[in-house]
Amino acid sequence: MKRTVYFLISVLGGLLLGCSSEPASEPSTAEAEKEQVTNLVQLTPAQLRNGNVKTGKAQLKTIGTALQVNGVMEAPPQSLVSVSVPLGGYIKKTTLLPGMHLKKGQLMAELEDQAYIQLQQDYLTAKARLYYLEKEYARQRDLNQSKATSDKVYQQTVSEYKSQRVLQQALAEKLRMVGLNPSRLTEQNLSRRLRLYSPIDGYVTKVNVNQGKYVVPSDILFELVNPKDLHLMLTVFEKDLGKLQIGQQVMAYQTSQPEKKHPAKIIYIGKDVAQDRAIEVHCHLEKDDPSLVPGMFMTAEIELQSHEAYTLPEDAIVRFGNKQFVFTVRDTGVFEMVEAQTGNSEHGFTALLPSPGLPSPGLNPESQTYVTKGAYSLLMKLKNKEEE
Repeated sequence: MKRTVYFLISVLGGLLLGCSSEPASEPSTAEAEKEQVTNLVQLTPAQLRNGNVKTGKAQLKTIGTALQVNGVMEAPPQSLVSVSVPLGGYIKKTTLLPGMHLKKGQLMAELEDQAYIQLQQDYLTAKARLYYLEKEYARQRDLNQSKATSDKVYQQTVSEYKSQRVLQQALAEKLRMVGLNPSRLTEQNLSRRLRLYSPIDGYVTKVNVNQGKYVVPSDILFELVNPKDLHLMLTVFEKDLGKLQIGQQVMAYQTSQPEKKHPAKIIYIGKDVAQDRAIEVHCHLEKDDPSLVPGMFMTAEIELQSHEAYTLPEDAIVRFGNKQFVFTVRDTGVFEMVEAQTGNSEHGFTALLPSPGLPSPGLNPESQTYVTKGAYSLLMKLKNKEEE
């Protein structure tokens, strides 16, 4: 009886072990097939239209290698103007605000002071005395020629006449400095006001005065900038200096508006290395842009070299799990997600590098058809399928 029980137990044990060991290899095969299947996504014609899926070939384009650096917009010294007053006075009128645009010759401010009246008075007095001395000089010259007067009197008259002429000319220049035309000045049009006019076409960057304030010649009342001469000053580290040269193409943009590009060219490479091992590189913008102002931070890409590569539109490349993928066309409405190795991007296209899942650039990649638009729709469809 015991032998019969032992025999039954051994038979049952063998059956149990056999049942548990047979399907052990099946899950791994199924998982592999599932993993392969999950890289495929199939869309109906209606889904293709709704997802706006477009397909096409890789295009051979010239892609540049770029060095990304930071910089700031600056105005050269000749484009910055500090406006001061040649004579002290009280600000009686100004309507300027930072950011306002001025045309050359436009009124900036009006000032008042007794010194303006005194200057005009001195000029008219000097002019009247010069008229008298001019007549006296002519009279003494005639008398001296006929020996009716001494040489001493004649020489003294000549000296006074020439001194007065110098004085009148100096006062005339002072009047021009304060914006008055001496040839139009008479005792009927004396003015107690001095008017300041804009010396350039540009924008107001600083206003340092207010109405009623007394200013002196050493005070800077306004600061102006000519936006047409703005340039881009880049900070490039010493290790990258050998990659740069005059005339290289630069594409600058604001971080907040990366889609708005500002083309420029390198015009000057600094020769002084700062303590942080950085060098200043100056670039000239190819087109003026009123939205750019001095002090604005910019990001720039310096084009180093160019090479030909097969490219796809940036919309054709999707990111998932820290990797990049493209979708290749397997059949009508059937697409396969393939991992991609990408290079540089330029003008909306990204270079494809050789990878196990993609044709090598030397193996005629035109034979492969890719999804060029709507790749993210396929990615969402594929991931939703995996979760089901």
